[in-house]
Amino acid sequence: MEVATAREVASGSHAQVDEMRPVDAEGPQASPQREVGGQSRQLQLAMEEHPKIWLPRALRQTYIRKVGETVNLLIPFQGKPKPQATWTHNGCALDASRVSVRNGEQDSILFIREAQRADSGRYQLRVQLGGLEATATIDILVIERPGPPRSIKLVDVWGSNATLEWTPPQDTGNTALLGYTVQKADTKSGLWFTVLEHHHRTSCIVSDLVVGNSYAFRVFAENQCGLSETAAVTADLAHIQKAAAVYKTKGFAQRDFSEAPKFTQPLADCTTITGYDTQLFCCVRASPKPKIIWLKNKIDIQGNPKYRALSHLGVCSLEIRKPGPFDGGIYTCKAINALGEASVDCRVDVKDAPH
Repeated sequence: MEVATAREVASGSHAQVDEMRPVDAEGPQASPQREVGGQSRQLQLAMEEHPKIWLPRALRQTYIRKVGETVNLLIPFQGKPKPQATWTHNGCALDASRVSVRNGEQDSILFIREAQRADSGRYQLRVQLGGLEATATIDILVIERPGPPRSIKLVDVWGSNATLEWTPPQDTGNTALLGYTVQKADTKSGLWFTVLEHHHRTSCIVSDLVVGNSYAFRVFAENQCGLSETAAVTADLAHIQKAAAVYKTKGFAQRDFSEAPKFTQPLADCTTITGYDTQLFCCVRASPKPKIIWLKNKIDIQGNPKYRALSHLGVCSLEIRKPGPFDGGIYTCKAINALGEASVDCRVDVKDAPH
């Protein structure tokens, strides 16, 4: 416990002293005129430790608890002989029916079993010894969940957007609000989804609503304890209408996609084995569709049954059926249309099969 740790530090921070010796009963008696002053002087002479309060660091700022939680504060102090410790709440005596106090030799405990918002305020501990005293002030704040926003209305709907406005809650839970949580639900599913969290304004725009759906909205208030138990819900639904199509009457300019042949993938040199079919591939782009011509060593091989040429969607292929030693050489693919021509080459080497 944090306060217990502070007490241990406090109790070990001052030096130990010998026990007080009682005042000599056979000494000279004080005269009636000096009786009060003499007693005060004797007490000051017998005082071994001045009164002092060791306030834990955690209690030097506002001590916050939730409604229903326990308040248990242990405040170490010093003073010898034992000083008199008293508590006040907002300058008045404590309510014994709600707050209990236990004063020890070196500490005082303030205990509230179930804190309520009325227990918030400034508590002061006063430690007195003779004519000397020490005081410490502790601010306690008891908080709870806020109430819901008082009202919410659907201000406007346009396109796939809706504008909402609401008023702050009447009860903030005895502490400042951290913001608002906005949720939406379409009438088809009835499920709520969060669209905004920790929103600080009292208005917002909800976007990306689905065309053809109708939506309800609700808003929760939020403070340090969490969201309000209930929410303010819109009375009206937001109907997201499909926008009317607007057609342009202006003419459409046809784009010219014509272009001269251009190879986007060239032929690749290859080495094949005698008797094994070999295929050559390349890709060409052109508009209108080009004419494809295959050459071997600059000689047209169209119609030669040794070769099979195909062209589909710009992919050109040439199959060399069971090549022999004389089928090696430079192969060329040429594409021609009305806008121009282009060609690519590759070398094919034919080797004998290994024995």
